[in-house]
Amino acid sequence: MRESAIEVTNATVHYGSVLALDRASLRVEQGSICALVGMNGSGKSTLFKTIMGLIKPDTGTVKVNQMDPQQARRNAAIGYVPQNESVDWNFPISVRDVVMTGRYGSMGWMRRARKADHAAVDEALARVGLSKQAQRQIGQLSGGQKKRAFVARCIAQEAKIMLLDEPFAGVDKRSEAMITTLLKEITNEGGSVLISTHDLHALPDLADEAILLMTKVLMHGTPQVVLRPENLALAFGLDPMKRGEK
Repeated sequence: MRESAIEVTNATVHYGSVLALDRASLRVEQGSICALVGMNGSGKSTLFKTIMGLIKPDTGTVKVNQMDPQQARRNAAIGYVPQNESVDWNFPISVRDVVMTGRYGSMGWMRRARKADHAAVDEALARVGLSKQAQRQIGQLSGGQKKRAFVARCIAQEAKIMLLDEPFAGVDKRSEAMITTLLKEITNEGGSVLISTHDLHALPDLADEAILLMTKVLMHGTPQVVLRPENLALAFGLDPMKRGEK
C-alpha cells in the first residue's frame, strides 16, 4: 500500500445547526486521482475546505502528507482550483500574475519574484497552453482557459497535492482533455489529486478511485464499482441511466 497523501478520520462539521459532514473518513494515496461524487449539498465543498484547513472540524482529524492542513498550506504542499463562482473575474490581475501567486510561499515577505519564480511560472503556463495569454486580464479568458490558469498556479506552486472543485463545469472539450492529461502527468510525477465532478460518464477514464459522499462517505472504491446503479441511488436517488446529468 502506498503512503497516504490525504487522510481524513471521522470528521464532523456543523454550520450552526446544519450537519455538513458526518464522521467522514477517507484516504487518498500518493500518486493517484480520486474523484469525489455527490449531489449539491452533499458536503463536497465543506470537505475541501476542511482538508485545506479553512474549516476546523468539530471532531475528527485531517492529515495532509502527514502534516496538519495549516502546516501543509504553509509548506505549499497543497494547491486548490476553485469553482468559477468563487472567483472575482473582474479583479484587475493578469493571467501571469494569477499563476505567480502560486510562488508566494517560496518568496520573502516582500514577494519579489526571483529568476526561479519566473521560470516556474513560464513552465506552468506552457504546460497548460496559456503562454500567449499570459498578459491578459484573467476575466477575459474562456471558461476552460480560466480553469487551466488555476491549474497552472498549482503547478507553479509545485504542490504535491491538488484539490479541484468541479473543474469541468462550463469547460470546452479541449480544455477538459488538456486538464485530464495534466492531472495524469502530475500523478505520474508523484503528485496526488482529489477532484469533485458531476461528469460521471468521464469518471472511469479520469480517476483511479472514487468516493460517494452524502455528508458521510457512503462508498470508496474503483469508479466502476461506485458507478453501479444501486450505489449511485444511495447518494442521488436518480434513475441510473441519467447519470452524468446535473
